[in-house]
Amino acid sequence: MFHFQTGSLFSRSSGAPKADPEPEPSTQILAVWGSPGSGKTTVSVKLAQYLTGQRRNVLLLLCDSTTPMLPCICPPADLECECSLGSVLAASHITASLIRHNCITHKRISHLSILGMRKGENVFTYPPYNSELAAELIAGLREVAPYVIIDCGSAIAHDILSAVALMDSDAVLRLVGCDLKSVSYLSSQLPLLKDNKWDAEKQYKAASNIRANQASENMEQILGSVAFRLPHSDELENQMLAGDLFRDLSLKESRGFRKEIQKISKEVFDV
Repeated sequence: MFHFQTGSLFSRSSGAPKADPEPEPSTQILAVWGSPGSGKTTVSVKLAQYLTGQRRNVLLLLCDSTTPMLPCICPPADLECECSLGSVLAASHITASLIRHNCITHKRISHLSILGMRKGENVFTYPPYNSELAAELIAGLREVAPYVIIDCGSAIAHDILSAVALMDSDAVLRLVGCDLKSVSYLSSQLPLLKDNKWDAEKQYKAASNIRANQASENMEQILGSVAFRLPHSDELENQMLAGDLFRDLSLKESRGFRKEIQKISKEVFDV
């Protein structure tokens, strides 16, 4: 039950009383993207967790079909049903009703629904889909939830859904780790979208998982202006390794990360 409370892409050629409606955010869909290991899923989950804590209805879309992230963000026992993003993308036409039917609900977080691939599934589990169907999905998300966070895959050359999400979202949070490999990866991917409505004005650049001994200021000289600086947290890393990212961050050493998540929410969603 959905339980909210209220071809190649890069070619050139119920009867319950109704609650008061949520105010429409100026930004409804945020795509989170970056180099492998930059913390895309972690930031997406923590941002969704923060918004639900503010009583906002959030849909979290997990795009990766090569390494499904749904089994990595919370214990299976926390989820109410076994639906799949693959069933949506396998349809001939995507509607808001189909999306709602395939959303996965979280037992402890009443304002959250999730759409993603299940454990054991992969890109070959379902029939292939095209960019038009991916665009239908992104458009349908707007009818389903007032706040949508999309955890994109890194390899947009091969991930149609992630590439479409980057182009059709209202804003993009671009993560990069403070190392030359991450910078090199992003540099290799960005040209793929130059001819496909890549809107630099809607991007927020963020340096992520900054450790105390890393010269993040020097990295910013390479990246240009950085809107957010997400520090490393051992507590957060342990949650990620345990596959339980919806737990609260309670330790003092995680304070800097929590503050940056709040800053992102305020800047992007005005929440």
